[in-house]
Amino acid sequence: MNTELQNYNRLKNNLESLKLTAMEQNLDSYLDNTEKGGMSPLQALLRLTEAEMKLKSERAVQGCVKVANFPFLKTMEDFDFSFQPDLNKDEILGFKTLRFMEKAENIIFLGSPGVGKTHLSVSIGIESAKNRRSSYFINCAELIERLKKAKAENNLEKRLKFYSRYQLLIIDEVGFLPIDEEGSKLFFQLISRRYEKKSTIITTNVELSEWGSTFGNTVMANAILDRLLHHSSVIRIVGNSYRLKDIL
Repeated sequence: MNTELQNYNRLKNNLESLKLTAMEQNLDSYLDNTEKGGMSPLQALLRLTEAEMKLKSERAVQGCVKVANFPFLKTMEDFDFSFQPDLNKDEILGFKTLRFMEKAENIIFLGSPGVGKTHLSVSIGIESAKNRRSSYFINCAELIERLKKAKAENNLEKRLKFYSRYQLLIIDEVGFLPIDEEGSKLFFQLISRRYEKKSTIITTNVELSEWGSTFGNTVMANAILDRLLHHSSVIRIVGNSYRLKDIL
């Protein structure tokens, strides 16, 4: 076996051992280009490293999306704005810049079931995850149950820190099920910890003026709303349900 072939095989093995997948996959084509004079060795190395960096970046984004616990993967481009013509499309698309997160502002999507609240919240969450911002999605009822369980196991502080650390926390379906006194207090503690530090997206089908009934205590509901609304955008979606779209 000649020296050049030995060096080639060693290089391939080294790239595999170092888990430089993109460089290994593209090596032959760039070697061919350098041999034909299509690019210099320096240009080939630059292109190979750029391909590897791109692959690692894509994998990092996929990892962020995976750990965010999204119930589905839908983007802004998948949203049918023509079905909800009253929505301010420019305002919604503006959330993709994530400027609201830089200012630790919140978003509240308010509307009846099926109008697209969860879809929009997830699409913003995906944009956040793609930009390497820690993001997490959870249903409100599940969130309350997890906090109660943590409290019963003397593990509440750790659980509150877990949800507080995310740069974007999406709490879905607030108000779909009534929240008892213990749950209301736990929810308040979490919102208070995130207040003016991290961004929270809320989806709800209950008018904000009626949250007193949802949380079983008007004073507690007002305290929660006070922190959520202080720096926030409230997006009201008035329209038909997407789930009934074809029937309608």
